[in-house]
Amino acid sequence: MTSELLDIYDNEDKPLGTASRQEAHAKGYWHHTFHCWVARDTPTGRRLLFQQRQDSKDTFPGYYDITAAGHLTAGEDVSQAVRELEEELGIHVPFTSLTPLMTVRYESKGTAQGTSFWDREVSSVFGLLWNQPLEAYRIQQEEVAGLYEADLEQALALFEGRIPVLEAHGITSGPNPEKTRRLITSDQFVPHKAGYITSICQALMELPTR
Repeated sequence: MTSELLDIYDNEDKPLGTASRQEAHAKGYWHHTFHCWVARDTPTGRRLLFQQRQDSKDTFPGYYDITAAGHLTAGEDVSQAVRELEEELGIHVPFTSLTPLMTVRYESKGTAQGTSFWDREVSSVFGLLWNQPLEAYRIQQEEVAGLYEADLEQALALFEGRIPVLEAHGITSGPNPEKTRRLITSDQFVPHKAGYITSICQALMELPTR
């Protein structure tokens, strides 16, 4: 996998220069990322969409995560990062269609593919109500193993600890996509800052119907 060149920052978010993605994750340089959580309305209620990361990812391979997300490359601003929706999910969405939800700072350490990482991100987080079925998405196989959806209120209950598992229905990526059903626990999601995903679920509930 070719590594992007990222703008890197100090603890006060002052620019330090640039580094490769691998170097930023190895040395713990702060860098900026884009998050977009997608929901859709159905006759049975609003549903949350989320992806499963490919096993080849350099952080948290195989975990469930944000619907579409990515790093801002060197010189890129957050409005340009909307490209992640088209790259990962195959949908073209103007940046003005996104609803800003929050900005979060978060860091995590771990090991993936036998290599230690120290990921420190400042993330601009957005919401999008996009009413199309899972089968209509064109999933980027290199990054995304599958796309899943679950009842939004049930997702909130999972992350608030009120239910132990979440029933999700999804579709795998690749040349022969398959429908699948999963029972998912909260610890199968990429760990984020405490309260992050519950705040996201609450904010998505409030998005006005398109």
